[in-house]
Amino acid sequence: MISLVIADDHELLREGVKKIIRSAPGLRVVGEAADLEQALRLVGQHQPDLLVLDISLPGHDGLDGLSEVRRQFPEQRVLMLSMYGEERYALPALKAGAAGYITKTMAAEELVKAIRKVMEGGTYIGPRLAELLAQEARAPETGAPHERLTARESEILALIGAGLQVKQVAAELGISVSSVNTYRLRIFQKMGLQSNAALIRYAVQHGLVG
Repeated sequence: MISLVIADDHELLREGVKKIIRSAPGLRVVGEAADLEQALRLVGQHQPDLLVLDISLPGHDGLDGLSEVRRQFPEQRVLMLSMYGEERYALPALKAGAAGYITKTMAAEELVKAIRKVMEGGTYIGPRLAELLAQEARAPETGAPHERLTARESEILALIGAGLQVKQVAAELGISVSSVNTYRLRIFQKMGLQSNAALIRYAVQHGLVG
């Protein structure tokens, strides 16, 4: 019997996932969480075979939640569940240690297929993610990752790299918090980063902080 913990802040989504899993033989939900802290407690308590982790939990943006799970439980298998398409987070999620990435719009049978693939020791890669991986393999390596950024993205990289919070960056540049978050996600995607901490390390190492 494969044991799972589900972490998503939307109760209806958790209920839907549980319904799918209950209908699949050999799968069992041993815990559900609405935030990352609760998810970490359940992982420590139950040591599940697989954690199904929402990419957007309260207080944790992007792949910060995955990074924290990997830090505390490096052997824990994690299947990322996301409302975002593969273009935004799938490749960074795999690089950060996720065993698969599935969107909330995928059919029920795809979720079960992804769970079984991961539990067989593999990595779940859907058709769109396979296409993205192929594009990345064909793309020539040109310069350092930060050289792909626009002027505005470079400004935001430098400010976050200097330790400013998102609200402070917004005030500094005279733009909205949501705009800063959008730019930050683009920076993560272009540079293959998963968290603010990783961004700060990169900025300091490459002398991008004034």
